[in-house]
Amino acid sequence: MTIRKTRPMLAAFILLALTGCGASVPLPAASDPAATGHGAIAGVAEAPEPQLHLVAVDAAGGASMLDLLDGTETRLGSVAAPLEATSDGRYVFAAGPTGVEIIDSGVWTWDHGDHFHYYRAEPALLGTVAGGGVAAVASGPLSTTGTTGLFFPSSGTAVLLDNAALSDGTISQTLRLDVAPHPGIIAPLGGGAVVTEADGGGTAARLRAIDAAGKELTTAQCPAAAGTITTRAGLVIGCADGAVIATTDGTVPVLEHVPYPAGAAAPATSFAGRKGRPTVAGLGTDAGVWLLNTREREWDWLPTGAPVLAAAAVDDDAGHVVVVGGDGTVQVYDATTKERLSSAGPLMPATLASPELADSVELTVDGQRAYVSAPAEGVVFEIDYADGARVARTLSLPTRPVHLAETGR
Repeated sequence: MTIRKTRPMLAAFILLALTGCGASVPLPAASDPAATGHGAIAGVAEAPEPQLHLVAVDAAGGASMLDLLDGTETRLGSVAAPLEATSDGRYVFAAGPTGVEIIDSGVWTWDHGDHFHYYRAEPALLGTVAGGGVAAVASGPLSTTGTTGLFFPSSGTAVLLDNAALSDGTISQTLRLDVAPHPGIIAPLGGGAVVTEADGGGTAARLRAIDAAGKELTTAQCPAAAGTITTRAGLVIGCADGAVIATTDGTVPVLEHVPYPAGAAAPATSFAGRKGRPTVAGLGTDAGVWLLNTREREWDWLPTGAPVLAAAAVDDDAGHVVVVGGDGTVQVYDATTKERLSSAGPLMPATLASPELADSVELTVDGQRAYVSAPAEGVVFEIDYADGARVARTLSLPTRPVHLAETGR
């Protein structure tokens, strides 16, 4: 393994980058006990800096962690072989055909808007939520309060999990709905959620904002709804004709349609960005990336000239956007000028030789680095996107990174 100890200066830069974020995160209500405790959990240590880790899950379900600060490796055990994995910055939700297994990395950041708190506990495998089909997972802004949504497409089961209970090692459902089977979404919003509704052809076509008991409060059209992410300025759900950004006015949900510009390219069906930031990258099928500024309610198109495997908006002062090209290069763009600033690679020839593995390439970004998985090569590339897309480290974990998440964010 070619990892080395992280210098104190780098750790300080990470801390500075995270604490420099804006101050409009949708925070829990003041009456929430977790809000007054800044995310503290009894018996859990608070740390002076983000406890950034990588979590890798291999094709058979073997899971492991790598501490990005000191290089410590941890084997986590095994889960059922997943087809997809999603993270909220603490938990990893490994989804397979018959359920979702939950891995607690034990590291997280509490975003209090104008400052942050960092925590570290023992990692654990929490158990399984059974369901039909590979679930879509949608998380809220904080891992120790609020809920996480799981939507099982084959059964049409929509579930909200209690994040506070997860923090105690318990899987507890606050809401369970049974709707028409379809590839859908249930995403947390305030004390309730937004859930998709299918048309007669089994395609998600409408959004329903519901309260904590499942009562419908308002609706919005969203043809071919696909892809969701929670940002500092609202919950995003992608639609064939744009996106719906969901917010709350007090306890009243507001669903606002943000249409694509005229003559738009193929719609985005997934979104990625630095956790909590308002601008996200939307990935479709064309040679380019959508950028959605959820605060300004604006779309922008970033052409790349070639197919894209993964993309994420850093949304820093320099407007960096990181893209993994179909040729295995890691490219860095300026979101304002659309200029390609730098490129590294190609980095993953063996991965690209397998269409299945190429589709599983993961990209995650934080305030200082980007991490790109190369499943066939069995490594993760740490990219300094602000320094000419320099490959800062080539990292190995005890398990092959067929699925990769960055936690501690």
